[in-house]
Amino acid sequence: MPEIEEERVEFKKIKNAKLKNHFDKLNCADWVKGQLLGCGSNGSVYAGVTRDGLSFAAKEVSLDDDQGEKTKESICQLEQEIALLSQFEHENIVQYYGTQKNQCKLYIFLELMKESLLNRYQKHHLRDLQVSAFTRQILHGMLYLHDRHVIHRDIKCANILVDANECAKLADFGLAKVSALNNVFSCKGTPYWMAPEVVSSKNQGYGLAADIWSLGCTVLEMLTRQFPYSNFEPMAALFRIGNGELPQIPETLLQCKGLYSPVSTS
Repeated sequence: MPEIEEERVEFKKIKNAKLKNHFDKLNCADWVKGQLLGCGSNGSVYAGVTRDGLSFAAKEVSLDDDQGEKTKESICQLEQEIALLSQFEHENIVQYYGTQKNQCKLYIFLELMKESLLNRYQKHHLRDLQVSAFTRQILHGMLYLHDRHVIHRDIKCANILVDANECAKLADFGLAKVSALNNVFSCKGTPYWMAPEVVSSKNQGYGLAADIWSLGCTVLEMLTRQFPYSNFEPMAALFRIGNGELPQIPETLLQCKGLYSPVSTS
């Protein structure tokens, strides 16, 4: 019923507001860093727990000057991620709680999730109904972003997390960008999931629709349990994407080609 759904959403907003207030008052002695959950290009993610038992995820990036330009780029991406995440509140986007900084580390505190879709399909074969449900949830998150003129630019199974209630949520906004028009020219993203207009972005701008191509590749990834263009090296894959060549679609999916294959958005 609509009334129940509205109450649930309102309850979650109140809960998130309380959690953000809680983390605003947190200092280094108030929480413990637990096991490593994963590593990315701009930091590592750990499980964390506060002294009063609240579990969360902590994205950590080193502030060590000895690492030079790589550290500066990671910090820049992390600051951009913080600026965007702090504005978002949607059930299909990982919830941001706050940040903390000491002499050598910067942390982003986030909602603790169960696993990524990449981890999920590596362990279990996803049924079509599961892929359909996850795709619908990802689309809800993308619609929220696109309504705010935000391009994610790195949609793939590794950046989509699943919680204990089987709810898929977009994560990792280090490459995200605000753009109201097709006026983005930087070639950013992960090669195998990049749209043709992103690969050729020096010649023409791109916009929100680039995320749709990436989602198509992500759906194919869930169904095949392989990266799109996985039989090519990254540069070879980019060459084929730029020339409009679709990723290989197994014979078993050809009858669903119109539904599952990426569609050019240029």
